[in-house]
Amino acid sequence: MMYQKTIAACALGQKKAPLVLKNATVLNIFTNEWVSGDIALMDDMILGVGCYEGENEVDLCGKYVVPGFMDAHLHLESTLLNPSQLICQALQKGTTTFIVDPHEAANVSGLDGVRYMIDDAGRCNANVFVMMPSCVPSVSFEKNGALICAEQMKTLLDDPHILGLGEVMDVQAVLECREDMMEKLALFREKGMVMDGHGGSLGEKEGACYRLAGIRTDHECTTYEDAIREVRNGIQILIREGTAARNLEAIVTGIVKNRIPTDAFSFCTDDKHIEDIIKNGHISYNIRKAISLGIRPEEAYRMASYNTARCYGLDGLGAIAPGYQADLVVLDDYKTVQIHSVYHKGKPVGQEKIPKGRVPEKLLDTVHISYPGTEVFQMPLTREEQPVIHVVPGEILTDFTFEPVTVRNGYFQPDENYQKIFVFERHHSTGMVGKGIVKGFSIKGGAVASTVGHDSHNLIVIGDDDESMGQAVEGLMKCHGGYTVVKKGMEPLTQPLEIMGLMSGSPHEEVASNLKNMIELARSMGISKEIDPFITLSFLALPVIPKVRITPMGIYDVEHNCWYQVQ
Repeated sequence: MMYQKTIAACALGQKKAPLVLKNATVLNIFTNEWVSGDIALMDDMILGVGCYEGENEVDLCGKYVVPGFMDAHLHLESTLLNPSQLICQALQKGTTTFIVDPHEAANVSGLDGVRYMIDDAGRCNANVFVMMPSCVPSVSFEKNGALICAEQMKTLLDDPHILGLGEVMDVQAVLECREDMMEKLALFREKGMVMDGHGGSLGEKEGACYRLAGIRTDHECTTYEDAIREVRNGIQILIREGTAARNLEAIVTGIVKNRIPTDAFSFCTDDKHIEDIIKNGHISYNIRKAISLGIRPEEAYRMASYNTARCYGLDGLGAIAPGYQADLVVLDDYKTVQIHSVYHKGKPVGQEKIPKGRVPEKLLDTVHISYPGTEVFQMPLTREEQPVIHVVPGEILTDFTFEPVTVRNGYFQPDENYQKIFVFERHHSTGMVGKGIVKGFSIKGGAVASTVGHDSHNLIVIGDDDESMGQAVEGLMKCHGGYTVVKKGMEPLTQPLEIMGLMSGSPHEEVASNLKNMIELARSMGISKEIDPFITLSFLALPVIPKVRITPMGIYDVEHNCWYQVQ
């Protein structure tokens, strides 16, 4: 009672508030207007916006204040850092709320991986919510490290961090009402929890069926036409702008051109490297780019906060108003998103470093490959025309053709257009190896390899030189996973990702610097600036995105559900 009386007295201005941010220009999310006034805070709560006095006061001198940004869908693993490191860096860029899908960790280490992600992220002063990975493995035939069924999910449902069901990428299982998928959907539907989608380019009827299953969101739309078709079904579109998948311009241009309301749109990063975040920003980059493309700034900030909070039922987040949590971003310039300072729960976000957390030993030993030697990279061919995977610049989609390639002495001969690509099963030492031919990656004189290979995270390597490809594979086996670039005749550049073969425990500065140097080396080997050498490579293994992918079983045609082999 006494606490409530204190709140009332401070809100009425009868008593000084504990903290007042004076002379602010505040964005009211509900009216899309900028309001001049003071922001009164008590503990982690906003008391009001108006004329207030405080026991402690900070003069903002007219600076702009907007709600803390929200990433509606991200894989912390894809940043290459352990969760606490990444969150601390993204906080500096204004993101105070993270809706995390740890399905990369889950596909390697099952619920142990999910628990590690929850525990390490929980060490940060941020709002971290977790979507339970829905497809482990992503599709039934995949060779990953674990299996998570509905019964196993129940063991984590009472964890306060669990917000809903992660992206349901096995769309066919939904459309065919397969029993195991229906059990998962029913479990979360009964709890009234949000279920994320992964539809992308579904037709009208398939999209309707997907929505009827309870799917509420989708981050896989790459065109405005796909996005608006899903919005008509009541789907919240999470506009993705990551390192490799950049869909914001296409969707936002359509919104502006067609004058579509923005309530059904949010922002997400999905997969974004730490080097990219430090250089360009996190959700702040999505906002800046949307504004530059013609979205009203007030709408862009709403898309980055309140729209996401409303979609996921996060009451008390996403606005600057009485009773809302005091997550605030102070801006020098709201049109270019120039950040002055960030507040989480009423306290300024500093540069403090979180002590290194403990990683369970079994999560540091997850790369188990039966590697026969460089002879595995030989590709005997019986004909010139072969199935070819095409890399699409700026996208994680692929194209697919049958084309004549160079055959010399009965073996495939890589050239400036066509290179070799291999995927090694890395969880159970089965010896399974898938091989293919790729066009558009354009690597010359070496190899690039990674144990980040969505979503099963087998070891994937691409190159035109067998010796370099062998060096890459052996190097990643030795360091328990990571990224590596091998230029023929030079020492490899490697970033170990020892935590599940996905993340590094090293300081973010070291990881960002290493990654920058590795990307520069990859560019010197012919890889275009429109292609991220590592994220693009990692998605070539994901068999739920059109048109074709490479797996340990060979080349998989996603659209026609069939297999091809180079032969």
